[in-house]
Amino acid sequence: LERDIAELDQLIDEILLSSRLDALTALEHVEDVDLLALAAEEAARFEHAAASGTPVVIKGDARLLRRLIRNLIENAERHGAPPIEIEVEPAAKGANLRVLDHGPGVAAADRERVFEPFFRTSVAGETRPGAGLGLALVRQIARRHGGNVRAISDVGGRSGFVVSL
Repeated sequence: LERDIAELDQLIDEILLSSRLDALTALEHVEDVDLLALAAEEAARFEHAAASGTPVVIKGDARLLRRLIRNLIENAERHGAPPIEIEVEPAAKGANLRVLDHGPGVAAADRERVFEPFFRTSVAGETRPGAGLGLALVRQIARRHGGNVRAISDVGGRSGFVVSL
């Protein structure tokens, strides 16, 4: 019962955050955020995750960016295979954040659909666990920061997501 209540509480939190992001015209809190430091903090919460790369400071909402990173790591834990590698690098207009694992990745046909609210992939007729909001929130948060996210696969035997901010 406690686990079910915690899952329902998290689902309600995600629905409320999604609605709040839809209603925003601009970020409420903007500050300088060291993306690599934030990624390292989140990676430390997970047994099989590690962050590396170049420190990049961007303007954004640290709380939302933390949520973006956490959702991507949790997605990799749930659907991928360890180790989970978070990479940060500077880009022409900001930063790129990659969250990669050694799992099968997202099927080519589902690479856009995984960002739809409540979409859940299925493998061999078996529905995957999760509410289907984590990646939708990742896309909303990335877009609120002037960026976007896409699924990638076969990056040296790894698959995952790239967020451009």
